[in-house]
Amino acid sequence: MNQKLIDVLTAVGKPVETYRAPDGSGLLILPYGGRLLGLYSPNSRENFYWTHPVLESVATARAFYSSDQWHNSGGDRTWLAPEADIFFPNFPNLGTYFQPRQLDPGNYVVTKVDGTIMLAHQLSLVLSRSKQNVAVEMSKSFGPAPNPLRHDRGWVGLAELEYAGYTQFSTLVILGPNAVDVGPVGLWNLVQMPHDGELWIATHHRSEPCIIMGAIGCQDLHVGNHQIRYHMRAAGEHKLSVRATATTGRVGYLYQTGDRWALIVRNFFVNPSGEYIDPPWSNPEYLGFSVQACNVNSSLGSFSELEYHIPAIGRGTGRTRCDDASLVWAFRGPRESITTVARLLLGSEN
Repeated sequence: MNQKLIDVLTAVGKPVETYRAPDGSGLLILPYGGRLLGLYSPNSRENFYWTHPVLESVATARAFYSSDQWHNSGGDRTWLAPEADIFFPNFPNLGTYFQPRQLDPGNYVVTKVDGTIMLAHQLSLVLSRSKQNVAVEMSKSFGPAPNPLRHDRGWVGLAELEYAGYTQFSTLVILGPNAVDVGPVGLWNLVQMPHDGELWIATHHRSEPCIIMGAIGCQDLHVGNHQIRYHMRAAGEHKLSVRATATTGRVGYLYQTGDRWALIVRNFFVNPSGEYIDPPWSNPEYLGFSVQACNVNSSLGSFSELEYHIPAIGRGTGRTRCDDASLVWAFRGPRESITTVARLLLGSEN
């Protein structure tokens, strides 16, 4: 793991937790913001995830965390949907976008049981369209995720790759006596990765993404019969969504790191019968999107986001609790080998 990053965060009053899986995968967990900030292969200091450049020194980190701007440290975070209700206080007016501080960074409490690290906090939000107050408890914990290719004996290139992985368990509960009648709200997990990589979204059939924000050029977006590829390299901020009926529950991101390449794959459960409630901002009644990608190369930083949603709970669903488990598999090595792994785990465009 990166001891310098640990030392910087400790020095500015943001202590971390660490977890080492049986296969040697290392997790750096930042309770401030409820983030899994770092993912490391055994004996490596190179993070698979993006972290904010201000965390490279105590002076810049201290100034960052003492400011009133959004404290986006990086890594894997959990938000709530729908974005229209929670991040646009004047929706459908899109002039103001604000990350509620009770959600991010929130006030996560760490609990350790038998070596498992759990982060949990309670918060209350006002939904901009219904004006309802929603009180919830969010929690997450982490466990191992062995290399999914470890039994694939026919491919000799596996031995030259670094590997790290984990399982994330997430829970959302609506609190209060009328929990079933408020909301709906849903969990929304996002991984931030180094910019200028290519996202591969595995699909059951050809499905044109819905553009949520920005203009994505045809040179950066390729839609095949069983895969969407999005080169996340443009300046500005852009976002797209893909239907739950099309997505398989597996998305990967390939990027260059020095003279090697890396691949991050997220594996999650998609339930097309569930209520996916994060719609396009211009068409708020158009529901059913499970996967999103957000390209950021602006004043907020330079990173790419792999995002997936979990079916909502609350009003209209008959449910007041949801539990989710997803896996992350990360590889690093020669480009040819990384591309082979991507094809094995994510398929091809045709």
